[in-house]
Amino acid sequence: MSMDDATALNRARWDELARRHGQDSYYDVEGFLAGRLMLTRRERAEMSAAVGAVSGLDLLHVQCHFGLGTLSWARLGARVTGLDFSPVAVERARALAATAGIDARFVQADAQRLPDDLAGCFDVVFASYGVLPWIADVTAWMTAAATALRPGGTLVLIDGHPLIQMIDTVDPVRFGFPYQGGGAHRLPSTSSYASSATALTTTETVQYPHGLGEIVTAAAHAGAPPHRARRLPTSPFDGDRGRAGAETVGGHPPWRDPPSGGGQGIVMRELLEKIEARGPAPPASLFQRQLPNRPAPNDPRPL
Repeated sequence: MSMDDATALNRARWDELARRHGQDSYYDVEGFLAGRLMLTRRERAEMSAAVGAVSGLDLLHVQCHFGLGTLSWARLGARVTGLDFSPVAVERARALAATAGIDARFVQADAQRLPDDLAGCFDVVFASYGVLPWIADVTAWMTAAATALRPGGTLVLIDGHPLIQMIDTVDPVRFGFPYQGGGAHRLPSTSSYASSATALTTTETVQYPHGLGEIVTAAAHAGAPPHRARRLPTSPFDGDRGRAGAETVGGHPPWRDPPSGGGQGIVMRELLEKIEARGPAPPASLFQRQLPNRPAPNDPRPL
């Protein structure tokens, strides 16, 4: 399958998800319009640790879907731009911003090749949950993010450990996806992560495995080695079901259908219990990267 064909297949899936999401408890649009923030506790905590308050900062939300998270950062005072490759998602995000009365810009583009007018415009580039498995060229993704940042800017990337994507079942332990390598893998998928009862008309996706070493190496090749990398003890979804961060467990990552045997957070914990007897558990990951304080391209200061 060509890269264009893979992108078209995935765009069709995310177009369909953008039409359907928000009619479920995972994406609480009604609650958002009533004033709630659609950010998990972890997203807010890690953003705070990386940059402090976002008020007054220019923030680019990459792979923003239909904008609930992006508009939530705007409610916290950021000047926001959301970016997604799905035209349906972008149009819905714009409509949601208008309904909520929130000033925001939404751009349709490939996260691996950002429009030139976004270069050097942002203090923060943010992406979270189910980000890199959809990306064929993780070095291009990192380079695009670095290009969008001003000197001294920060990328905050929160995603599941690659091990999570590998899991098919826990008892017995079975893995159905590679840990790394970046090759394209065509996967059957018939339900939405937001609601397993939703039957989709798009039935396949193409996804790409990237190991932690590959991700960090890609960041280094982009000209900005990791400023801070954290590995968290459980799935990033533990304690955060849905974008409102409710106090329940059982959400699963957006990049695959839920594995058999329970919600993703439960599956991950059960697997870790099995592995812990053999050595340190491979936990979920959070990756933050800060650009060095380099002069801007037209800055007369010497490098």
